[in-house]
Amino acid sequence: MAVVFSIAASQILLSLALVTLLFSGAKLRFPPVALPLGLFVLGTVLSVVFSADPVSGRPQIRKFFVLLMLLVVASTFRELVQIRRLVLCWAGAGALAAARGLVQFGEKYREAAFAGQSFYEYYVGERITGFMSHWMTFSGLLMIVLIMLGAFLLFSPSARGKLLWYGLFSAALIAAAILLGFTRSIWLASGAAGLYLVAFWRPKLLWAVPVLAAAAIWLSPASVRTRVVSMFQPRQEVDSNQHRIVCWRTGWRMIKAHPWLGVGPEQVGPQLDRYLPPDVKKPLPAGWYGHLHSIYVHYAAERGVPTMLALMWLLAKILFDSLAAVRRLPPGAGDARFILHGVVAVVLAILISGAFELNLGDSEVLTMFLAVVAVGYAAREQAGLQPS
Repeated sequence: MAVVFSIAASQILLSLALVTLLFSGAKLRFPPVALPLGLFVLGTVLSVVFSADPVSGRPQIRKFFVLLMLLVVASTFRELVQIRRLVLCWAGAGALAAARGLVQFGEKYREAAFAGQSFYEYYVGERITGFMSHWMTFSGLLMIVLIMLGAFLLFSPSARGKLLWYGLFSAALIAAAILLGFTRSIWLASGAAGLYLVAFWRPKLLWAVPVLAAAAIWLSPASVRTRVVSMFQPRQEVDSNQHRIVCWRTGWRMIKAHPWLGVGPEQVGPQLDRYLPPDVKKPLPAGWYGHLHSIYVHYAAERGVPTMLALMWLLAKILFDSLAAVRRLPPGAGDARFILHGVVAVVLAILISGAFELNLGDSEVLTMFLAVVAVGYAAREQAGLQPS
């Protein structure tokens, strides 16, 4: 939960939780994803070793510490009621972060007016961040929280009375912050996750999801509608469409030159100029060129195609394990059902948003994602769908 407010606090608490767990004598449990995860780690290490600058890749080795979230959460949260309470705590933390973001939105609107600038042009490069340092991190975290909260509201028998109103209020705040966060990949991913959840809750209501989305956009400020249109008609030097295309084309050239181990962790930015397509001239479209804005392109270019495929195997295994568990559940609402559906929806959202952003390269988003994966496997076990 602390990751919604501070990655430093989250990692300190993770360290303390790990030490406590090791000295508690409790049985250690690790989700059954060790093989694909291990291959991803191995591929990363080899990529660092054979990189042109191995020292620069050390931050990616240190980031492996975050993977211990799988061990800590899977070993600690053993009961479905504990997992439900954890999701509700995430909802509260997400609502607080969203409220801060909404206040920031009002402040930025006033700042743009005071500066005499177009709000859209001012805001796209200065979006709300909540307690985070970047809007992508903020939106990515809120997306995961909203999906798990949505699954609770739709599938948990506990979603009634005060908990129902708590969940609806939190979801409204989080959804508003996501909408006003202007992160288009998060909009697409959240929409797809919502379609999945509704399809398994009330399939006949699927038609209402795009209608409600269209209504929300129509009733939103004009700048929101402009942002939607920018997916198809971007404004040069304001929207990032052309910037991403340059990143992806450059990444493809890196992949062709270094298909097995990539250019090395943390080497995409320093080596970008060497791999720019010949027809791309400077100055480059405005944007951040430190990574390639896609988990598929970036990991293949940075660490090699085999390492990227190991990551895809990991995500596919989580997805199919959770779907298989859902199919084996008895009919009716239940906490195991909401948790497993939530995990599936989160993985789908990560896969979709990951096409446009390096979401799993962000420690905060990765931490939250791993916690969701761990509770998903714990729910499978508690529902009797895998060996204890």
